[in-house]
Amino acid sequence: MPQPEPAVEVANAIFQVRLPLPFALNSVNCYLIRGGDGWTMLDAGLNDPPAQAAWDAAFAALGITVRDLTQVILTHVHPDHFGMAGRFQALATQSGFDLPVRLSPREAELSRLLWGGEGQQARAFDVFLAACGLPAAMIDTLVTSLDTTSDMTLPHPARLETIQPGAEITIGKRRFTTIHAPGHSDGQLIFYDPADHLLLSGDHVLMKITPNIGLWPDTEPDPLGRFLDSLAALQTLDVRLALPGHKTLITDWRGRLAELLHHHEARLDHTLAAIAGGATVYEASLKVFNSQTFTPHEWRFAMVETLAHLEYLRLRDSVRQETDDAGLWRFSPA
Repeated sequence: MPQPEPAVEVANAIFQVRLPLPFALNSVNCYLIRGGDGWTMLDAGLNDPPAQAAWDAAFAALGITVRDLTQVILTHVHPDHFGMAGRFQALATQSGFDLPVRLSPREAELSRLLWGGEGQQARAFDVFLAACGLPAAMIDTLVTSLDTTSDMTLPHPARLETIQPGAEITIGKRRFTTIHAPGHSDGQLIFYDPADHLLLSGDHVLMKITPNIGLWPDTEPDPLGRFLDSLAALQTLDVRLALPGHKTLITDWRGRLAELLHHHEARLDHTLAAIAGGATVYEASLKVFNSQTFTPHEWRFAMVETLAHLEYLRLRDSVRQETDDAGLWRFSPA
């Protein structure tokens, strides 16, 4: 079977680098964007040997080295996008130059909350999962899996620079408008080139799969509501090509937005039906998802996505939430 190209030019001077992931979602799309004075890396992948080898192959194919990078821009700080940013910054420092790692102010804050404190996220997630109703043995497995993923974000960037939503920035030879795209991550940024009608869409809009919209312990309220509002607003954007963080390129922008909106309408109906007799988050997720073969990584996403939909319904007075004597969150139709 032929091996995929290490770097594929998907738009003028924009090269997609598909890095492997050790998850059911087995790859992430990162990008190298050529400019007059060097290259921008958009998202960095998880820091593990297979992804490092993929970057090495992409650099070799393009005839560049770390010294040719001028900046690393992160759409958001989930580990498959943030994980190797610190490694590249450290390599640049060792080579005698400064490599900025740039992201939104909220994502910079989340990088400290999620990855900064030793055991901080795992402890918060332990309590969170218990309130969701997961069996104790599953909680231990999920927290251990989270610790393993956290290790693949090391080393963290020593310095971060922030990009304000709404700012115009230069990436390569293009001028992009920065757009705040919440839902999948609170401070996610996507980047629109109005001259070419091209969008770097991160994990906000994907083909073939739907972005995980989850309510995590550190998430701002109502992530699903903010995501759906963002999709509705983005329908006015004239996009001929969107370059996403996973899966295939997007050529029917408004069509894909409509599909995502419809998906969540159906998911909300399914979630409401799942709690007809009252349920914990875990019990509802068993009815919402076909979870028999889920890995711990997938279970984490199933729990937070179920809770995000329940939270959306609760805030709109369709669902009641109570905490029982055992400390479990229980949901029922209003």
